[in-house]
Order: sequence, then C-alpha cells, then structure tokens
Amino acid sequence: MVDLPAGRQGVRCFLYNLGMYYVYVIQSEKDSSLYKGITNNLQRRLRDHNLGKNQSTKSKTPYRLFYYETFGTRKEAREREKWLKSGVGREFLKKLIKENIIPR
Repeated sequence: MVDLPAGRQGVRCFLYNLGMYYVYVIQSEKDSSLYKGITNNLQRRLRDHNLGKNQSTKSKTPYRLFYYETFGTRKEAREREKWLKSGVGREFLKKLIKENIIPR
C-alpha cells in the first residue's frame, strides 16, 4: 500500500486492480520536480521510481505520489497523460496546488 494525497490528508488503499490503468504524477523530494506517467500497478511503479529503475527519474529520488487518476483502458490513460504533459495540463496541476486540493 502507498499513502495517497486526498486534500491535506493521506488515505491508504490498494493500488492494483486488474484491467485498470493509472495516470500518475510523482514529485521529487529532492527538488520538487514532477514526473508524469502511466501504469497498471501504481504501487510497483512508485517503488521502481524510488529504487532508481527509471532512467528519467533516478537522479532525483526519492519520490512521493502527488496525484493519480484511474482509467479503464491504456488508450484513455495515455490520452490523459499527454494532456497532463501539455501546457493546459501543467496549469491544471498548478491550480490544484494553488487551491490546496493537493498538498505541496
């Protein structure tokens, strides 16, 4: 299990459902940078990031889960990931922080 942001409180839940895909945003505790990705097993993916198994993120470990959404298909998740990586998506995440929906 992984602690997840929910407003200012964390909730604990199982993060693996067969057939579900997650779009996730993790934040480096080293420099506060954000990384966005998709997976079908959020718990394993966060662990892999923190173990340095991802070339793009290994220099900025450790990470914490910052935000996630669930989708029924990989295609839907990929479309949302692309959107979160766009200028509009980045502004969406900034707005969540500003409105204290996601803790810093």
